[in-house]
Amino acid sequence: MSALARLLARDLALLLSARRGGGAVLPVLFFLAVAMLFPFAVGPDARLLARAGGGVVWVAALLAAILPLDRLIEPDLELGMFDQWALRGLAEEAVVMVRVLAHWLSFAPALLLATLPAAALLGLDGQMTQSLLLGLLAGTPGLAALGVMVAAITAGLKGGAALAGLLVIPLAVPILIFGAGSLASGGTSGVALCGAASLLLVAIAPFAGGAAVRAGR
Repeated sequence: MSALARLLARDLALLLSARRGGGAVLPVLFFLAVAMLFPFAVGPDARLLARAGGGVVWVAALLAAILPLDRLIEPDLELGMFDQWALRGLAEEAVVMVRVLAHWLSFAPALLLATLPAAALLGLDGQMTQSLLLGLLAGTPGLAALGVMVAAITAGLKGGAALAGLLVIPLAVPILIFGAGSLASGGTSGVALCGAASLLLVAIAPFAGGAAVRAGR
């Protein structure tokens, strides 16, 4: 088993563990809670729920993705784990890349499954639910990469968790626009643009996050 594979298994186990903030259950419960409460807030108008439901799901997915920001980078930085990995020949960029994959695996598959009951609660039809799932599949890697990158930049700062949330939300706007736009247009162009924005973030995150970790060390 390679060093990166062992690191991925270790990161995923820690992110899924309740020892670091509730594991994968908390984001999914938060996601479903938003989907359940939104109909109570806007009333029983089925057309309004169907029109706004997709956007609500996207916002809930973004908020669920940024819940564990404070435990993505900072705990390992404080424990000196990045120094140990550097001594073993693992570059910071490689560690951050593995952390992005672990973060995505820790919340995105469960979130995609939770989208089905959320879509039913919001009254979304089959075609819109399919477009929503495709958009989330394309966009969640970008949300994971953005979360890890911002967590690396703000690690060690006073109030870093709050600052990370404030930074992630505006930076995630392109993914939200393209993802929600695919629901309004009913085509695949929005999903493709969402995937392109997500791919760009995935490509940038290891280098930006690695540079931030080296500066923090």
